[in-house]
Amino acid sequence: MAEFTAAVYQNEFLADGGTDVNAIVTITCKGAGTAGQSGSGAAGEIIIVDTSGSMGPATMAAAKDAAQAAVAEIVDGTWFAVIAGADRAMLAYPQVASGPGMIRMDERARADASAAIGRFVGSGGTAISTWLDLAGQLFNSVPEATQRHVLLLTDGENRERPGRLDEAIQRATGYFQADCRGAGTDWQVAEIRRISQALLGTVDIIPRPDQMKAQFQEIMRAAMSRGVADASLRVWTPQGSQVLFVRQVSPTVEDLTNRRTPVNPLTGDYPTGAWADESRDYHVAIRVPAKAIGQEQLAARVQLALGDDVVTQALVKATWSNNSELTAKIDRQVAHYTGQAELADMIQEGLAAKAAGDEATATTKLGRAVQLAAETGNDEATSKLKKVVDVENEKEGTVRLKRAVEKADEMALDTASTKTTRIRKEPS
Repeated sequence: MAEFTAAVYQNEFLADGGTDVNAIVTITCKGAGTAGQSGSGAAGEIIIVDTSGSMGPATMAAAKDAAQAAVAEIVDGTWFAVIAGADRAMLAYPQVASGPGMIRMDERARADASAAIGRFVGSGGTAISTWLDLAGQLFNSVPEATQRHVLLLTDGENRERPGRLDEAIQRATGYFQADCRGAGTDWQVAEIRRISQALLGTVDIIPRPDQMKAQFQEIMRAAMSRGVADASLRVWTPQGSQVLFVRQVSPTVEDLTNRRTPVNPLTGDYPTGAWADESRDYHVAIRVPAKAIGQEQLAARVQLALGDDVVTQALVKATWSNNSELTAKIDRQVAHYTGQAELADMIQEGLAAKAAGDEATATTKLGRAVQLAAETGNDEATSKLKKVVDVENEKEGTVRLKRAVEKADEMALDTASTKTTRIRKEPS
């Protein structure tokens, strides 16, 4: 059975008149087990492969190989299906006309699904809303599959009327999770990121066909390791307080603030999806009414809940003091992740400005990103930034935009912008 623990990092001391409390809450899961085998319901997996006409021979061949490799990773007994996505979604496997649209994985089903994938051919356009909607319908046909996950691959821009994809994302939100990958450089990062963020998944670029198989295998292995089907971050705050934000800050930056579901007037749940053996960090910011010097208050109770069951909690405190040495300190974890969240914003805003031809803004934003990446020890971000800008002074954030940049390098920087690093340990 999974075991959860929680730890809180904060400076609880507020100056006279101070109201804002910031804390990093680390939640760790051990013993999660295997997806669908915890007794809380079966697992369901759907693989969606873009089969539009833009999929060239090399990309299509790699996609088939990768999808077959992903099928091989699905644990026996898992409900699964395969969708071929073009200007409409087609159920490629299992080939059924009625009843459940998914089948339990076993040796025969694995072979049949692999054969069906091998028959994919590229034709038609790209209508991703239909892919998501069909996935939802398939999951709905198997009520016992309560842990629902999609692996989605596309290679091009969505070609639907404005708003249709967002409507489909809204229908899928809270119903299934999705990890999304883009093959090549003709797809839109912002578009696919909207899907992955809403559906509590990841987004990344697969620049070359020969990289696809390994990514698909990694995604499916990770999905199969999530033995805890669903959990919520439950935050209680006292009467008269205000939740400024709730944000996942590791392993990626995800703003959960607007995804609150009320439990009662003082308590709200924020979705976290399925869990494997892992640790995640959350930044919680609360505004409380100021109290007199020397008074203490519980500013928040941060819990992890599996349904109605609370499995761990951390307490966020506030203490008012006139000792400036205590109140002036910023907790290292809070400072680190505040910088990482700004780093994600600077990268995305800088690349957007560059694409719009605003080189001055792009230079400023990406320069600040270089500075933040160095300060927070995010070596991956630093490496990717250096493929887009020439760094003159890392500490000051002085950069020049490179004149010749591979589109794949820009997209890799964009997709990785929300990935964070944990705080560097001080040398002993």
